[in-house]
Amino acid sequence: MKICAIICEYNPFHNGHFYQLRQARERSGAEAVLCLMSGNFVQRGESAVMDKYTRARHAIEAGADIVVELPTVFATSNAELFAKGAIRLLSSIPAVTDLCFGAENANKTAFLLAARALNDEPKEVSEKIKELASSGASYAKARAQAWAGFIPFDLLCSPNNILGLEYTRALLAQNSDIQILPIERIGGGYNDGALQENYSSATAIRTAISKGESVCGNLPDFVANDLPPALETKLEILEKYAIFSSTAKEISRVCDCTEGLENALKKAAATNETLVNALTSARYTSSRIRRIALQNLLKIDESLIRESLSAPLYLRVLAVKKERTDVLSALGEAAFPMIARAHDEDTLTGVAKRCYERDIFAEKVYGLLYGGAGERNIFVNDKNKNEKNH
Repeated sequence: MKICAIICEYNPFHNGHFYQLRQARERSGAEAVLCLMSGNFVQRGESAVMDKYTRARHAIEAGADIVVELPTVFATSNAELFAKGAIRLLSSIPAVTDLCFGAENANKTAFLLAARALNDEPKEVSEKIKELASSGASYAKARAQAWAGFIPFDLLCSPNNILGLEYTRALLAQNSDIQILPIERIGGGYNDGALQENYSSATAIRTAISKGESVCGNLPDFVANDLPPALETKLEILEKYAIFSSTAKEISRVCDCTEGLENALKKAAATNETLVNALTSARYTSSRIRRIALQNLLKIDESLIRESLSAPLYLRVLAVKKERTDVLSALGEAAFPMIARAHDEDTLTGVAKRCYERDIFAEKVYGLLYGGAGERNIFVNDKNKNEKNH
């Protein structure tokens, strides 16, 4: 079997995702599409607008064949670790031959050349990055400026390009045979906050939902029908409590919490100001602040993430198309055990068990925030054939 993979969040699933799903199947010639999806918390350091089981069902209803959860330790990490973790899981499945991702730049050769360059960073570029970072620039901006003239600037600045580049780097570093399949995004850009007629960004859609505006034209009907009435969350209250109840040393063990940020977090948590408003700067992006606060709450430290990148893990199935049990058989051939039935997780030990426990803890936290963590029913019908105009 030939499987094309998509690494995703579907927060929420929209028409652009619908387009990518179809393009992935058609261009790869794969017999199945596997979505490796973030759970209840996402890479921006926020809670998802809908629980992971609902979002996984949406993916199947849109035409995906199976949805596997990206463990929380990776899903809530920076782009590099997010990508490394995702690629490690996909590379464990022999049937996965292609990785499709949306990008502002869909030039496969450009991604491969840039990834090879980044994986063999010359000393002068490394020194330039340090120099720019020490002057107050964020790491992402420092890297983009240091590589200017060597790598197309948009590959290091546009959000989807950055993730695509990290996927490609991880594939090369792991000597994976998986081929990249970049698909040019259509409609609104990743951070575009304005709604468009049919193809708006997830950011614009979430913003519109928070304002009570209609987004139905940008979503399949089966997604629009499940939208929550609002996106209000008490997440920061829990995050501030976790900061209060943690020592500065404990907070400093969270990935990307450097240069005394743990002390700044403790100080900011004691004010009425949000953590993002208090600490975001040219050097520290709002996403970085949110991720640190979230991982501290979920008790995910950098050592667990690093250990999870080298230890045997697992493939937790969130949803599968009812008639595609053959895809489950393909996952059964993977190097990591599949978790699809009750008590499958009982076989996990060591790092895999600790990693899985963070997934379960994240479910409980999400349930506390939203009154429930979603209903798991892995076998789902495909509604794709009933959808029009997507």
